Amino acid sequence: MLPLLLASSSPYRRELLERLGLPFVCQSPDLDESRLPGESALELVQRLSREKAQALAAAFPDHLIIGSDQVAVLGDQILGKPHTFERAREQLAAASGASVSFLTGLTLLNSSTGQSQTDCVPFTVHMRELSTAGIERYLHAEQPYDCAGSFKAEGLGVSLFRSTEGSDATSLIGLPLIRLIDMLINEGYAIP
Repeated sequence: MLPLLLASSSPYRRELLERLGLPFVCQSPDLDESRLPGESALELVQRLSREKAQALAAAFPDHLIIGSDQVAVLGDQILGKPHTFERAREQLAAASGASVSFLTGLTLLNSSTGQSQTDCVPFTVHMRELSTAGIERYLHAEQPYDCAGSFKAEGLGVSLFRSTEGSDATSLIGLPLIRLIDMLINEGYAIP
């Protein structure tokens, strides 16, 4: 079996992949993650997951490279990582009482053969009605400025949810493990 490489610097994705109990290494690809003109959210996450994996293929021949990218979509607006308190407050205020769809693109690239598998796993969060004071308390407590949609689902962010829907809750955190296991099995991995 080829060694696994996670093409990411995300501690959240690393923690998720550790759940599988398989050895892997991490390396962050250096690429522009800007949206192309006219590109849909689905096209964006699938393209970026492929590009992240492909960016490391030459440096890591004979590896299975995992690329993943995620965006949050509210209505027709893509919500990226807020990076600041103010932007996070705006995102959560806009999402109050609404549904936010998370699209997670996933690619598994076999760098020795060039074969790849790419998919997108959706997950929807239905948000509670959020007060300004509640939003600010949450942001001060968890500081989710590096998370699409401005919350950490694996932490206190779950308190912002009314309900969720989707086939793989790990996709909400940024690495859909159920779909990844399917891809690994296709590459000959024996998963318990």
